[in-house]
Amino acid sequence: MSKLTLISFPTCPYVQRAVIALKEKGVDFDVVYIDLANKPDWFLAISPLGKVPVLKVEREGHEPAIVFESAVILEYLEETTTGARLHPADALERAQHRSWIEFGSQVLGDLWRLSAAKDDGELDVARSALAAKLQRLEAVVAGPFFAGTGFSLVDAVFAPAFRQLDAIETVVSTGLTDDLPRIAAWREVLAERQTVREAAPADFTDRYLTRLRNSEARILKAAA
Repeated sequence: MSKLTLISFPTCPYVQRAVIALKEKGVDFDVVYIDLANKPDWFLAISPLGKVPVLKVEREGHEPAIVFESAVILEYLEETTTGARLHPADALERAQHRSWIEFGSQVLGDLWRLSAAKDDGELDVARSALAAKLQRLEAVVAGPFFAGTGFSLVDAVFAPAFRQLDAIETVVSTGLTDDLPRIAAWREVLAERQTVREAAPADFTDRYLTRLRNSEARILKAAA
């Protein structure tokens, strides 16, 4: 059996995707946290893009192997581990889920722009882009999870995005899902799932908001 080590950063949503999948499958793994503001040389030597997550796979009789990029890590885990299947059995449905996983990455990009906005103009542009994507997503969420009663990799991908939104909304109401009942219910179900709760440090909200405050994020000042 391979030994899996996930190289992580405490608030990274892309790392959380992999942690959720590993926990859903009941797979043993280790986590090593690094400081992305001061990346160690050993990490830069194994991470071609200098980003997390990185999954180190150690197999008996082989040199340690490195897998990077969260979507690729999710696919590797689905193909090589036992436990719950998190992709549909049907090839077309799998392809559709992979498409929505990419869509989830775009949502995270809009969330980053929302959190990084320094003035009202930037904030309005980011909010509009995110609202448009959530509106489109509302039309395809089956409930209670993305595709119905079964938890999937798409759920693992969107849960960290909703965690960021939940953190922001402890300070200011964004209203982004007020008129999106399917997504609002989906957010709640994901937030209550044990694997999702355990995918980030217990002090995630404090860490995340501290980072936003240190960067003078306009979104947090909207409550003032």
